[in-house]
Amino acid sequence: MFEQYRPYKLRLMLMDVVLTIIALGLIEQARPYLPGRLILAGEAIPNPVLYLIVALLWHAVFAVTGAYDKRDLPNFFNQFRRLTFSYSLSVLLFAGILFFTFRDISRLLVIYFSILNFLFLFTARFVMTRFLKSIRAEVHGGAILIVGATDNGIYLAKDIMDDHENTVRVVGFIDDQPIASSDLPAPLLGSTADMERIIEEEGIDVVVLALAEHCARDLDGLVFRLDPLPVRIYVVPDFSRLSLVSTDIETIGNLVVIGIREPVIKGHRRVAKRVFDFVVSLLGIVFTWPILVLIAVAVKLDSPGPVIYVARRVGENGKLFDMYKFRTMVVDAERLQSLATETDEHGRPIYKVKSDPRVTRVGRFLRRTSLDELPQLVNVLKGEMSLVGPRPEQPFITQTYDHWQWQRLSVPPGVTGLWQISGRSDLPMHLNTQYDIFYVRNYSILLDLKILLKTLIVVLKGKGAY
Repeated sequence: MFEQYRPYKLRLMLMDVVLTIIALGLIEQARPYLPGRLILAGEAIPNPVLYLIVALLWHAVFAVTGAYDKRDLPNFFNQFRRLTFSYSLSVLLFAGILFFTFRDISRLLVIYFSILNFLFLFTARFVMTRFLKSIRAEVHGGAILIVGATDNGIYLAKDIMDDHENTVRVVGFIDDQPIASSDLPAPLLGSTADMERIIEEEGIDVVVLALAEHCARDLDGLVFRLDPLPVRIYVVPDFSRLSLVSTDIETIGNLVVIGIREPVIKGHRRVAKRVFDFVVSLLGIVFTWPILVLIAVAVKLDSPGPVIYVARRVGENGKLFDMYKFRTMVVDAERLQSLATETDEHGRPIYKVKSDPRVTRVGRFLRRTSLDELPQLVNVLKGEMSLVGPRPEQPFITQTYDHWQWQRLSVPPGVTGLWQISGRSDLPMHLNTQYDIFYVRNYSILLDLKILLKTLIVVLKGKGAY
Protein backbone atom coordinates (compact mmCIF):
# COMPACT_ATOMS: atom_id res chain seq x y z
CA MET A 1 0.00 0.00 0.00
CA PHE A 2 2.97 2.29 0.66
CA GLU A 3 5.40 0.55 -1.67
CA GLN A 4 5.37 3.49 -4.11
CA TYR A 5 7.42 5.43 -1.55
CA ARG A 6 10.31 2.94 -1.48
CA PRO A 7 12.49 4.91 -3.98
CA TYR A 8 12.08 8.03 -1.86
CA LYS A 9 12.95 6.09 1.28
CA LEU A 10 16.23 4.96 -0.33
CA ARG A 11 16.97 8.53 -1.41
CA LEU A 12 16.39 9.80 2.11
CA MET A 13 18.74 7.15 3.51
CA LEU A 14 21.43 8.19 1.04
CA MET A 15 20.86 11.88 1.79
CA ASP A 16 21.27 11.26 5.52
CA VAL A 17 24.63 9.51 5.06
CA VAL A 18 25.95 12.14 2.65
CA LEU A 19 24.75 15.12 4.69
CA THR A 20 26.17 13.64 7.91
CA ILE A 21 29.61 13.23 6.32
CA ILE A 22 29.42 16.74 4.82
CA ALA A 23 28.47 18.24 8.21
CA LEU A 24 31.41 16.53 9.90
CA GLY A 25 33.78 17.73 7.17
CA LEU A 26 32.52 21.32 7.31
CA ILE A 27 32.91 21.50 11.07
CA GLU A 28 36.42 20.09 10.87
CA GLN A 29 37.42 22.69 8.28
CA ALA A 30 35.77 25.51 10.20
CA ARG A 31 37.19 24.55 13.62
CA PRO A 32 39.89 27.29 13.67
CA TYR A 33 37.23 29.96 13.13
CA LEU A 34 34.61 28.70 15.58
CA PRO A 35 34.30 30.27 19.05
CA GLY A 36 35.37 28.23 22.06
CA ARG A 37 38.81 27.40 23.44
CA LEU A 38 38.14 23.69 23.46
CA ILE A 39 37.90 23.79 19.69
CA LEU A 40 41.40 25.19 19.36
CA ALA A 41 42.81 22.95 22.07
CA GLY A 42 41.27 19.78 20.71
CA GLU A 43 42.74 17.57 18.05
CA ALA A 44 41.51 17.47 14.48
CA ILE A 45 39.58 14.46 13.33
CA PRO A 46 42.38 11.87 13.21
CA ASN A 47 41.53 9.77 10.18
CA PRO A 48 38.79 8.78 7.72
CA VAL A 49 37.78 5.91 9.98
CA LEU A 50 35.70 8.31 12.07
CA TYR A 51 33.79 9.42 8.97
CA LEU A 52 32.93 5.78 8.31
CA ILE A 53 31.86 5.28 11.93
CA VAL A 54 29.58 8.31 11.79
CA ALA A 55 27.97 7.25 8.51
CA LEU A 56 27.34 3.67 9.66
CA LEU A 57 26.19 4.66 13.15
CA TRP A 58 23.63 7.19 11.93
CA HIS A 59 22.29 4.79 9.32
CA ALA A 60 22.07 1.83 11.72
CA VAL A 61 20.32 3.77 14.51
CA PHE A 62 17.85 5.39 12.10
CA ALA A 63 17.04 2.03 10.53
CA VAL A 64 16.50 0.27 13.87
CA THR A 65 14.33 3.04 15.35
CA GLY A 66 12.02 3.24 12.32
CA ALA A 67 13.11 6.66 11.06
CA TYR A 68 12.74 5.42 7.47
CA ASP A 69 9.19 4.09 7.71
CA LYS A 70 7.66 4.51 4.24
CA ARG A 71 4.28 5.41 5.72
CA ASP A 72 5.69 8.53 7.36
CA LEU A 73 7.56 9.95 4.38
CA PRO A 74 4.84 12.44 3.32
CA ASN A 75 4.06 13.41 6.95
CA PHE A 76 6.48 16.05 8.21
CA PHE A 77 5.29 15.91 11.83
CA ASN A 78 5.86 12.15 12.04
CA GLN A 79 9.22 12.51 10.35
CA PHE A 80 10.30 15.25 12.76
CA ARG A 81 9.19 13.19 15.77
CA ARG A 82 11.12 10.12 14.63
CA LEU A 83 14.15 12.22 13.63
CA THR A 84 14.35 13.87 17.04
CA PHE A 85 14.37 10.56 18.91
CA SER A 86 16.69 8.73 16.49
CA TYR A 87 19.11 11.64 16.26
CA SER A 88 19.35 12.06 20.03
CA LEU A 89 20.16 8.37 20.40
CA SER A 90 22.77 8.59 17.63
CA VAL A 91 24.53 11.55 19.27
CA LEU A 92 24.64 9.77 22.64
CA LEU A 93 26.13 6.64 21.07
CA PHE A 94 28.60 8.77 19.08
CA ALA A 95 29.73 10.53 22.26
CA GLY A 96 30.19 7.16 23.95
CA ILE A 97 32.30 5.86 21.07
CA LEU A 98 34.52 8.95 21.17
CA PHE A 99 34.99 8.55 24.93
CA PHE A 100 36.48 5.09 24.44
CA THR A 101 38.40 5.82 21.21
CA PHE A 102 39.24 9.33 20.00
CA ARG A 103 39.24 11.13 23.36
CA ASP A 104 41.35 14.05 22.13
CA ILE A 105 38.61 15.34 19.86
CA SER A 106 37.13 18.54 21.23
CA ARG A 107 33.74 18.26 22.91
CA LEU A 108 32.66 21.56 21.36
CA LEU A 109 33.57 20.15 17.98
CA VAL A 110 31.07 17.35 18.59
CA ILE A 111 28.43 19.85 19.75
CA TYR A 112 28.86 22.04 16.67
CA PHE A 113 28.71 18.97 14.43
CA SER A 114 25.57 17.69 16.14
CA ILE A 115 23.77 21.00 15.71
CA LEU A 116 24.77 21.47 12.07
CA ASN A 117 23.98 17.87 11.15
CA PHE A 118 20.54 18.04 12.79
CA LEU A 119 19.75 21.17 10.78
CA PHE A 120 20.86 19.38 7.60
CA LEU A 121 18.71 16.30 8.27
CA PHE A 122 15.77 18.42 9.38
CA THR A 123 15.97 20.41 6.15
CA ALA A 124 16.24 17.23 4.09
CA ARG A 125 12.99 15.94 5.57
CA PHE A 126 11.23 19.24 5.11
CA VAL A 127 12.26 19.34 1.45
CA MET A 128 11.30 15.67 0.99
CA THR A 129 7.79 16.12 2.39
CA ARG A 130 7.20 19.30 0.38
CA PHE A 131 8.40 17.54 -2.77
CA LEU A 132 6.16 14.52 -2.20
CA LYS A 133 3.17 16.79 -1.70
CA SER A 134 3.96 18.61 -4.92
CA ILE A 135 3.90 15.34 -6.89
CA ARG A 136 1.15 13.75 -4.81
CA ALA A 137 -0.89 12.79 -7.84
CA GLU A 138 2.02 10.71 -9.18
CA VAL A 139 3.06 8.81 -6.05
CA HIS A 140 -0.05 8.97 -3.91
CA GLY A 141 -1.08 5.61 -2.47
CA GLY A 142 -4.44 6.19 -4.09
CA ALA A 143 -8.09 5.91 -3.26
CA ILE A 144 -8.94 2.92 -1.08
CA LEU A 145 -12.14 0.89 -1.13
CA ILE A 146 -12.68 -1.42 1.84
CA VAL A 147 -14.77 -4.52 1.15
CA GLY A 148 -16.26 -5.52 4.49
CA ALA A 149 -17.62 -3.22 7.20
CA THR A 150 -16.05 -5.43 9.87
CA ASP A 151 -14.14 -4.51 13.00
CA ASN A 152 -10.87 -4.96 11.13
CA GLY A 153 -12.09 -2.90 8.19
CA ILE A 154 -13.24 -0.08 10.45
CA TYR A 155 -10.01 -0.21 12.45
CA LEU A 156 -7.97 0.00 9.24
CA ALA A 157 -10.01 2.94 7.93
CA LYS A 158 -9.66 4.88 11.17
CA ASP A 159 -5.93 4.21 11.28
CA ILE A 160 -5.48 5.48 7.73
CA MET A 161 -7.62 8.55 8.35
CA ASP A 162 -5.79 9.38 11.58
CA ASP A 163 -2.18 8.72 10.61
CA HIS A 164 -1.89 8.39 6.83
CA GLU A 165 -4.31 10.88 5.32
CA ASN A 166 -1.45 12.51 3.41
CA THR A 167 -0.51 9.16 1.90
CA VAL A 168 -3.73 7.30 1.10
CA ARG A 169 -7.45 8.10 1.21
CA VAL A 170 -10.37 5.89 2.23
CA VAL A 171 -13.22 6.46 -0.22
CA GLY A 172 -15.72 4.17 1.53
CA PHE A 173 -16.99 0.69 2.31
CA ILE A 174 -19.03 -1.93 0.51
CA ASP A 175 -20.72 -4.80 2.33
CA ASP A 176 -23.67 -7.10 1.80
CA GLN A 177 -24.56 -7.10 5.50
CA PRO A 178 -23.24 -3.79 6.84
CA ILE A 179 -23.53 -2.56 10.38
CA ALA A 180 -25.24 0.78 10.99
CA SER A 181 -23.74 3.24 8.51
CA SER A 182 -23.53 5.89 11.24
CA ASP A 183 -20.79 3.80 12.91
CA LEU A 184 -18.60 3.78 9.80
CA PRO A 185 -15.77 6.33 9.49
CA ALA A 186 -16.35 6.52 5.70
CA PRO A 187 -19.50 6.28 3.53
CA LEU A 188 -21.21 2.98 2.75
CA LEU A 189 -21.17 2.96 -1.06
CA GLY A 190 -23.13 -0.23 -1.77
CA SER A 191 -22.90 -4.00 -1.80
CA THR A 192 -20.35 -6.36 -3.36
CA ALA A 193 -22.61 -6.61 -6.43
CA ASP A 194 -21.76 -2.96 -7.13
CA MET A 195 -18.01 -3.40 -6.68
CA GLU A 196 -16.87 -3.00 -10.30
CA ARG A 197 -19.11 0.03 -10.85
CA ILE A 198 -17.90 1.75 -7.68
CA ILE A 199 -14.25 1.10 -8.55
CA GLU A 200 -14.72 2.74 -11.94
CA GLU A 201 -16.82 5.69 -10.77
CA GLU A 202 -14.68 6.53 -7.73
CA GLY A 203 -11.31 5.97 -9.39
CA ILE A 204 -10.27 3.34 -6.87
CA ASP A 205 -6.58 2.37 -6.79
CA VAL A 206 -6.51 -0.03 -3.83
CA VAL A 207 -9.10 -2.60 -2.73
CA VAL A 208 -8.81 -4.04 0.76
CA LEU A 209 -10.76 -7.24 1.46
CA ALA A 210 -11.64 -7.22 5.16
CA LEU A 211 -14.32 -9.89 5.22
CA ALA A 212 -15.75 -11.47 8.35
CA GLU A 213 -14.91 -15.12 8.99
CA HIS A 214 -18.33 -16.37 7.86
CA CYS A 215 -17.82 -14.61 4.51
CA ALA A 216 -14.37 -16.09 3.87
CA ARG A 217 -15.84 -18.46 1.27
CA ASP A 218 -16.60 -15.39 -0.89
CA LEU A 219 -12.94 -14.33 -0.99
CA ASP A 220 -11.94 -16.31 -4.08
CA GLY A 221 -14.88 -15.00 -6.07
CA LEU A 222 -14.11 -11.39 -5.19
CA VAL A 223 -10.44 -11.79 -6.11
CA PHE A 224 -11.40 -13.35 -9.49
CA ARG A 225 -13.67 -10.37 -10.17
CA LEU A 226 -10.89 -7.93 -9.26
CA ASP A 227 -8.20 -9.61 -11.37
CA PRO A 228 -9.08 -7.79 -14.64
CA LEU A 229 -9.30 -4.39 -12.92
CA PRO A 230 -6.33 -1.97 -12.57
CA VAL A 231 -6.28 -2.05 -8.77
CA ARG A 232 -3.94 -3.32 -6.08
CA ILE A 233 -5.54 -5.92 -3.80
CA TYR A 234 -4.88 -6.50 -0.10
CA VAL A 235 -6.46 -9.03 2.24
CA VAL A 236 -6.95 -8.40 5.96
CA PRO A 237 -7.30 -11.72 7.83
CA ASP A 238 -9.95 -11.94 10.52
CA PHE A 239 -7.61 -11.59 13.50
CA SER A 240 -10.48 -12.11 15.89
CA ARG A 241 -10.38 -15.78 14.93
CA LEU A 242 -6.96 -16.48 13.42
CA SER A 243 -3.47 -16.29 14.87
CA LEU A 244 -1.90 -14.90 11.70
CA VAL A 245 0.35 -12.21 13.16
CA SER A 246 3.38 -12.71 10.95
CA THR A 247 3.80 -14.76 7.80
CA ASP A 248 6.76 -15.73 5.65
CA ILE A 249 6.67 -17.12 2.13
CA GLU A 250 9.35 -19.69 1.32
CA THR A 251 10.04 -22.32 -1.28
CA ILE A 252 10.78 -25.96 -0.48
CA GLY A 253 11.84 -27.63 -3.68
CA ASN A 254 9.33 -26.40 -6.25
CA LEU A 255 6.58 -25.87 -3.68
CA VAL A 256 5.66 -22.47 -2.23
CA VAL A 257 4.77 -22.59 1.47
CA ILE A 258 3.47 -19.90 3.81
CA GLY A 259 4.62 -19.87 7.42
CA ILE A 260 1.78 -18.62 9.62
CA ARG A 261 3.68 -18.76 12.92
CA GLU A 262 6.88 -16.89 12.23
CA PRO A 263 8.74 -14.60 14.67
CA VAL A 264 7.09 -11.17 14.63
CA ILE A 265 10.32 -9.50 15.72
CA LYS A 266 13.13 -10.56 13.41
CA GLY A 267 16.15 -9.30 11.51
CA HIS A 268 17.92 -6.21 12.82
CA ARG A 269 15.00 -5.40 15.12
CA ARG A 270 15.36 -8.73 16.94
CA VAL A 271 19.13 -8.29 17.22
CA ALA A 272 18.67 -4.77 18.63
CA LYS A 273 16.07 -5.96 21.13
CA ARG A 274 18.21 -8.88 22.28
CA VAL A 275 21.35 -6.75 22.69
CA PHE A 276 19.38 -4.14 24.63
CA ASP A 277 17.81 -6.81 26.86
CA PHE A 278 21.15 -8.49 27.54
CA VAL A 279 23.03 -5.30 28.42
CA VAL A 280 20.29 -3.79 30.61
CA SER A 281 19.53 -7.04 32.47
CA LEU A 282 23.25 -7.64 33.12
CA LEU A 283 23.70 -4.10 34.47
CA GLY A 284 20.50 -4.49 36.49
CA ILE A 285 21.83 -7.60 38.23
CA VAL A 286 25.23 -6.01 38.88
CA PHE A 287 23.81 -2.84 40.44
CA THR A 288 20.93 -4.38 42.41
CA TRP A 289 22.67 -7.36 44.00
CA PRO A 290 22.67 -5.78 47.52
CA ILE A 291 18.88 -5.29 47.23
CA LEU A 292 18.50 -8.88 46.04
CA VAL A 293 20.35 -10.16 49.10
CA LEU A 294 18.23 -8.06 51.49
CA ILE A 295 14.99 -9.25 49.90
CA ALA A 296 16.13 -12.87 50.05
CA VAL A 297 16.80 -12.54 53.79
CA ALA A 298 13.41 -10.86 54.39
CA VAL A 299 11.53 -13.57 52.48
CA LYS A 300 13.32 -16.33 54.41
CA LEU A 301 12.61 -14.75 57.79
CA ASP A 302 8.96 -13.97 57.02
CA SER A 303 7.71 -17.48 56.21
CA PRO A 304 9.07 -21.00 55.73
CA GLY A 305 9.93 -22.14 52.24
CA PRO A 306 12.32 -21.34 49.39
CA VAL A 307 13.39 -17.75 48.63
CA ILE A 308 12.93 -18.07 44.87
CA TYR A 309 9.63 -19.21 43.40
CA VAL A 310 10.09 -21.14 40.15
CA ALA A 311 6.97 -20.94 38.01
CA ARG A 312 6.27 -22.77 34.76
CA ARG A 313 5.25 -20.23 32.12
CA VAL A 314 4.43 -20.19 28.41
CA GLY A 315 6.91 -18.29 26.25
CA GLU A 316 7.29 -17.37 22.60
CA ASN A 317 5.32 -19.65 20.26
CA GLY A 318 4.08 -21.71 23.22
CA LYS A 319 7.51 -22.85 24.44
CA LEU A 320 7.51 -23.61 28.18
CA PHE A 321 10.19 -22.20 30.50
CA ASP A 322 10.85 -21.72 34.22
CA MET A 323 10.33 -18.13 35.39
CA TYR A 324 12.02 -16.88 38.56
CA LYS A 325 10.44 -14.59 41.16
CA PHE A 326 10.90 -13.90 44.83
CA ARG A 327 8.34 -16.00 46.69
CA THR A 328 5.42 -13.83 47.80
CA MET A 329 2.95 -16.59 48.76
CA VAL A 330 2.83 -19.47 51.17
CA VAL A 331 4.27 -22.80 50.05
CA ASP A 332 1.99 -24.89 47.77
CA ALA A 333 -0.11 -21.85 46.89
CA GLU A 334 -1.14 -23.49 43.59
CA ARG A 335 -3.29 -25.99 45.44
CA LEU A 336 -5.19 -23.07 46.99
CA GLN A 337 -5.90 -21.37 43.64
CA SER A 338 -9.65 -21.76 44.13
CA LEU A 339 -9.45 -19.35 47.09
CA ALA A 340 -8.20 -16.57 44.81
CA THR A 341 -10.27 -17.05 41.65
CA GLU A 342 -13.24 -14.81 40.91
CA THR A 343 -15.35 -14.07 37.84
CA ASP A 344 -16.38 -10.78 36.29
CA GLU A 345 -19.92 -9.76 35.34
CA HIS A 346 -19.64 -11.74 32.08
CA GLY A 347 -18.50 -14.94 33.76
CA ARG A 348 -14.86 -14.60 32.65
CA PRO A 349 -12.29 -15.82 35.22
CA ILE A 350 -10.07 -13.39 37.15
CA TYR A 351 -7.08 -15.21 38.60
CA LYS A 352 -5.50 -12.33 40.49
CA VAL A 353 -7.49 -10.57 43.25
CA LYS A 354 -6.65 -7.97 45.88
CA SER A 355 -7.65 -10.06 48.91
CA ASP A 356 -5.58 -13.12 48.05
CA PRO A 357 -5.16 -14.99 51.37
CA ARG A 358 -2.10 -16.83 50.10
CA VAL A 359 0.14 -13.72 49.96
CA THR A 360 2.64 -13.25 52.84
CA ARG A 361 3.38 -9.99 54.66
CA VAL A 362 6.69 -9.41 52.88
CA GLY A 363 5.04 -10.65 49.71
CA ARG A 364 2.48 -7.83 49.77
CA PHE A 365 5.26 -5.25 49.97
CA LEU A 366 7.24 -6.92 47.20
CA ARG A 367 4.18 -7.05 44.94
CA ARG A 368 3.23 -3.45 45.62
CA THR A 369 6.74 -2.29 44.70
CA SER A 370 7.23 -4.96 41.97
CA LEU A 371 10.52 -5.97 43.62
CA ASP A 372 9.41 -9.61 43.40
CA GLU A 373 10.04 -9.40 39.65
CA LEU A 374 13.78 -8.67 39.92
CA PRO A 375 14.91 -12.33 39.54
CA GLN A 376 13.28 -12.31 36.10
CA LEU A 377 16.36 -10.39 34.94
CA VAL A 378 18.00 -13.83 34.92
CA ASN A 379 15.31 -15.04 32.49
CA VAL A 380 16.00 -12.00 30.31
CA LEU A 381 19.72 -12.70 30.43
CA LYS A 382 19.06 -16.30 29.31
CA GLY A 383 16.87 -15.12 26.42
CA GLU A 384 13.68 -16.74 27.72
CA MET A 385 12.07 -13.36 28.36
CA SER A 386 12.46 -9.75 27.25
CA LEU A 387 12.39 -6.58 29.33
CA VAL A 388 9.19 -5.57 27.52
CA GLY A 389 6.54 -7.88 26.10
CA PRO A 390 3.27 -9.68 26.89
CA ARG A 391 2.94 -11.03 30.41
CA PRO A 392 4.29 -14.58 30.86
CA GLU A 393 1.15 -16.73 31.03
CA GLN A 394 0.41 -19.81 33.10
CA PRO A 395 -0.08 -23.00 31.04
CA PHE A 396 -3.54 -23.78 32.43
CA ILE A 397 -4.79 -20.35 31.37
CA THR A 398 -3.55 -20.73 27.79
CA GLN A 399 -5.56 -23.95 27.55
CA THR A 400 -8.71 -21.82 27.74
CA TYR A 401 -7.56 -19.38 25.02
CA ASP A 402 -9.64 -18.60 21.97
CA HIS A 403 -7.73 -18.67 18.66
CA TRP A 404 -7.23 -14.90 18.59
CA GLN A 405 -5.62 -14.85 22.04
CA TRP A 406 -2.70 -17.02 20.88
CA GLN A 407 -1.35 -14.01 19.00
CA ARG A 408 0.13 -12.70 22.24
CA LEU A 409 2.55 -15.66 22.25
CA SER A 410 4.15 -14.52 18.98
CA VAL A 411 6.86 -12.54 20.81
CA PRO A 412 8.93 -13.26 23.92
CA PRO A 413 7.11 -12.50 27.20
CA GLY A 414 8.25 -9.46 29.13
CA VAL A 415 9.08 -8.39 32.67
CA THR A 416 6.85 -5.40 31.97
CA GLY A 417 4.40 -4.52 29.22
CA LEU A 418 1.47 -2.41 28.12
CA TRP A 419 -1.00 -3.98 30.55
CA GLN A 420 1.27 -3.20 33.53
CA ILE A 421 1.29 0.52 32.71
CA SER A 422 -2.41 0.56 31.79
CA GLY A 423 -3.93 -0.68 35.02
CA ARG A 424 -1.76 -3.63 36.12
CA SER A 425 -3.76 -6.06 38.25
CA ASP A 426 -6.86 -3.84 38.15
CA LEU A 427 -7.55 -5.07 34.62
CA PRO A 428 -9.28 -8.42 33.97
CA MET A 429 -7.43 -11.07 31.99
CA HIS A 430 -9.29 -10.57 28.71
CA LEU A 431 -8.39 -6.85 28.65
CA ASN A 432 -4.78 -7.68 29.49
CA THR A 433 -4.74 -9.91 26.42
CA GLN A 434 -5.96 -7.07 24.20
CA TYR A 435 -3.13 -4.85 25.41
CA ASP A 436 -0.64 -7.64 24.71
CA ILE A 437 -1.96 -8.10 21.17
CA PHE A 438 -1.73 -4.35 20.55
CA TYR A 439 1.94 -4.56 21.54
CA VAL A 440 2.55 -7.52 19.22
CA ARG A 441 1.07 -5.68 16.24
CA ASN A 442 2.76 -2.33 16.97
CA TYR A 443 6.20 -3.37 18.27
CA SER A 444 9.10 -0.93 17.95
CA ILE A 445 12.21 -0.03 19.94
CA LEU A 446 10.61 3.35 20.65
CA LEU A 447 7.52 1.66 22.11
CA ASP A 448 9.76 -0.49 24.35
CA LEU A 449 11.53 2.60 25.71
CA LYS A 450 8.23 4.37 26.37
CA ILE A 451 6.86 1.35 28.26
CA LEU A 452 10.01 1.06 30.40
CA LEU A 453 9.83 4.75 31.31
CA LYS A 454 6.12 4.58 32.16
CA THR A 455 6.70 1.40 34.16
CA LEU A 456 9.00 3.30 36.53
CA ILE A 457 6.29 5.92 37.03
CA VAL A 458 3.56 3.32 37.63
CA VAL A 459 5.74 1.35 40.08
CA LEU A 460 6.50 4.51 42.08
CA LYS A 461 2.77 5.25 42.33
CA GLY A 462 2.00 1.66 43.35
CA LYS A 463 -1.37 1.74 41.56
CA GLY A 464 -2.98 -1.57 40.61
CA ALA A 465 -0.28 -3.75 42.17
CA TYR A 466 -1.29 -6.59 44.49
